Amino acid sequence: MSGAGGTTAVRLLIHASGDIPVDTPRVPAREAAEHELSKPMYHENDPNLLQQGLDKLWGWIGDLLDTASGVAPGGPVGLVVLVLIVLGLAAALWWRLGTPHRTVRSADALFDDGPRSAAEHRKAAEAHAAARRWNGAVQERMRAIVRSLEERALLDPRPGRTADEAAAEAGRPLPTHAARLHAAAREFDDVTYGGRTADQQAYLALRALDLDLEATKPVLAATARGAAE
Repeated sequence: MSGAGGTTAVRLLIHASGDIPVDTPRVPAREAAEHELSKPMYHENDPNLLQQGLDKLWGWIGDLLDTASGVAPGGPVGLVVLVLIVLGLAAALWWRLGTPHRTVRSADALFDDGPRSAAEHRKAAEAHAAARRWNGAVQERMRAIVRSLEERALLDPRPGRTADEAAAEAGRPLPTHAARLHAAAREFDDVTYGGRTADQQAYLALRALDLDLEATKPVLAATARGAAE
């Protein structure tokens, strides 16, 4: 090989070596890949955040049911039977007990409007009863009872008094009717705050109590103390 030919060959090899790819370090390569994959064009069909959350929720529920069916007697069929039994018991309790009672607070006042006389509450109660609106009839009759006791000075007029408080206070001067007063207060609370539905019998019981209280003489405090001694 001549000198000129050898020199030319070396130059060609050097020129060709410039086209040989050089290995890229790992970290820059990963960053380049992440940058490329972060472009919107690669995520056009991705589920939104809500769908992702729902997918995770259903996956969790599925795992839970799989675990429960694995330990339930009879496998998946046994799990379905247990769920149906629980739902049946819950429905039976709801039907038997009605809507859970609210805790009666001082805000659950007996009177929710301006002051009216006992006669006015009785008139409203009778109007409700005539229309077979027993809830309203029970409520107005209980208000008539308490207002009547206030008018007779057996109870001090007090804003914000609850039905239970009125029954407890009225039971002292009217001890023979204490149990019926408490029952009337419970009926009022049930239909007003507990979601119960009253009937004609419940209203007639309050009406009879109202009439009996009108004809009953209170027990004076001094007489009650003497009888106790």
